[in-house]
Amino acid sequence: MKIAINTRFLLPGPMEGLGRYTYEVARRLVQAHPEHEFLFFFDRPYDKRFLFDKNVQAVVLPPPARHPVLWYIWFEYSVRRALKKYQPDVFFSPDGYLSLRARTPTVMVVHDLAFEHFPEAIPFLVRHFYKFYSPRYCRRADHLLAVSEYTRKDIQKQYGIAEDRITTCGNGCRNGFSPLPETERQLARQQYAEGRPYFLYVGAVHPRKNTHRLIEAFSLFKQKTGAPIKLLLAGRFAWQTGPVKEAFEVSAFQKDIHFLGFVPDEELPRLMGAAFSFVYPSLFEGFGLPLLEAMHCDVPVISSLSSSLPEVAGDAALLVDPMNARQLADALRRLYEEEGLRQNLIEKGKKQRQKFSWDKTAEIAYRSLIEVGNKGTE
Repeated sequence: MKIAINTRFLLPGPMEGLGRYTYEVARRLVQAHPEHEFLFFFDRPYDKRFLFDKNVQAVVLPPPARHPVLWYIWFEYSVRRALKKYQPDVFFSPDGYLSLRARTPTVMVVHDLAFEHFPEAIPFLVRHFYKFYSPRYCRRADHLLAVSEYTRKDIQKQYGIAEDRITTCGNGCRNGFSPLPETERQLARQQYAEGRPYFLYVGAVHPRKNTHRLIEAFSLFKQKTGAPIKLLLAGRFAWQTGPVKEAFEVSAFQKDIHFLGFVPDEELPRLMGAAFSFVYPSLFEGFGLPLLEAMHCDVPVISSLSSSLPEVAGDAALLVDPMNARQLADALRRLYEEEGLRQNLIEKGKKQRQKFSWDKTAEIAYRSLIEVGNKGTE
């Protein structure tokens, strides 16, 4: 079988969510199935390390697609022409876009419908592109993969897609996240937190991620306990960060709150592994991969109870109302004061993390591709 894959997010340098998903799944598909031929569609010159084996042919399709107008041109003209030229049996798009005009049977991954729930958090032109095209993409796809059960149900509810056309595929934790020896934990704390224990948040610094309320909750926790612990926020500042800056400016504990900016992939497992606790108060997530990374590091977790996060956290996290800063502050206090609770969450995390892996995700994707591809040849 000939399988074409949209690999436009396989880029050298730091990999964010869509690139990581594409990398982990595409690599496993190629290496586990040498009997198939794979076409990788890039939107710019590519790095040869992404050609995972001899059964991959790279095709560069301009223009680089990083703007709504260019998205349209790339998928509706460049990708459509390539699909017509190379005649694959099935097209796999892991980033939530496809070609409406192409006739090739298509499997598309949907990571979330955040723009439907928080439209104000999306820039104007991007928001209108999503609102117009995402429902059409979902209805055009021969089969959809949703990264969580929450997202699967959200697609059904928002767009009326039949249940049998959507499969939940999950996500996984990449290699490198594992428990740190105590000596390494101490060295990491010296590097990042002046030798102090720290609560850690990883992700974009943005109101939808609820980082402003985390800062407020941490300040309440410090006011009540006086505990010698810090809050580290690792991630780039996105747009609309006014509430985050305001929460920081009014905090009486600014010296204990550190914005680390973007942390390179190779440093993140060490930063996570040395954390006293990982805190993820996001208002909306399609999956919530950092929860899984914390569990693989044997770090106890506090999580929002919104969207897909309870599904990923299971019983291995303290779940809180993300809109309630006092409840979040109390969770910080409990985790700081109760060693038994921390150990209990770590043990539950060891079990919960086994439910998700990139191998499982890739196998589900493969079964969908084969089924859709075979139907297209009937």
